[in-house]
Amino acid sequence: MLNERKLAVLRAVVEDFVNTNEPVGSRALADRHPLGVSPATIRNDMVALEEDGYIAQPHTSAGRVPTDKGYRLFVDRLSSVKPLSAPERRAIESFLGGAVDLDEIVARTVRLLAQLTRQVAIVQYPSLTRSSVQHVELVPLGGQRIMMVVITDTGRVEQRVIDGLEAVSEHAVSDLRAMLNRAIAGCYLSDVPETVDDLPAQVPPEHRGIAVSVLSVLLESLVERHEEKIVLAGTANLAAVDFAASFRDVLEALEENMVLIRLLGEEKDPSMLTVSIGEENFHKGLRSTSVVSADYGVGNQSLAKIGVVGPTRMDYPGTMGAVRAVARYVGQILAGQ
Repeated sequence: MLNERKLAVLRAVVEDFVNTNEPVGSRALADRHPLGVSPATIRNDMVALEEDGYIAQPHTSAGRVPTDKGYRLFVDRLSSVKPLSAPERRAIESFLGGAVDLDEIVARTVRLLAQLTRQVAIVQYPSLTRSSVQHVELVPLGGQRIMMVVITDTGRVEQRVIDGLEAVSEHAVSDLRAMLNRAIAGCYLSDVPETVDDLPAQVPPEHRGIAVSVLSVLLESLVERHEEKIVLAGTANLAAVDFAASFRDVLEALEENMVLIRLLGEEKDPSMLTVSIGEENFHKGLRSTSVVSADYGVGNQSLAKIGVVGPTRMDYPGTMGAVRAVARYVGQILAGQ
């Protein structure tokens, strides 16, 4: 374990390198930081840090830069993340508060997070597997068509037009709507197939064809959609970054949906932040990047994940603060809806 003085030197090296993108020397640290020791002592501490693998010398004549191991210790020993300013908080509340449905919440969230962090922002839609049915609406469209709208408790809306039906009566649609809501309102989507299995038998024979068609489309739209939807913004923010891997490798990794889902990590408590640095990332193309992610949800229920991808030379306290704050605001909005 490093003593407090060496930790202070490592912290100063990380902060200066993140701010300047230039290797850091001992005299610069003595001038910029109140470390309370001479440049010679700082230099000796930097030699020790280098021997332990926390910093490295990229060129013979250069100063030192943090390694993945150094960034990891810096993050692990952070006493707090950087809070958002009052204007930033008001801007988030105003921007996200104007969203009218889940699609707009996600679209605004990913743009906002990319702007706040100047990294690539990633937002996962609430998983259908963790959603339950809030309401089903059936609307006759005239002739042989019905529009079905299913709203989940996570704000997700699935809308389908069912056509090719036998003659549709208002009375039949009204009865089927009431029956569906009695049966599946509050039901987890994974339980819907078993729940509706015997519903057609409860419908009068003359309306059974409509019921079977509606239930078939319902199962197709909710239960048989296993994909996890991910939205990205801010890819251009990475264009100016000098990655150890090629920029193309990073972009190709970000284009793979399953890579992004794994990158955001396992489901955790919504209050927790996860930081994955450099070689800790499983995908080869992302081993020159860092990922900061958090769950968002309602209360203690995690619904999906949100995060950013950027270079390992990242403002970790600021990025972690932004991700945590935005995740909390999204959860509050979903709870309000």
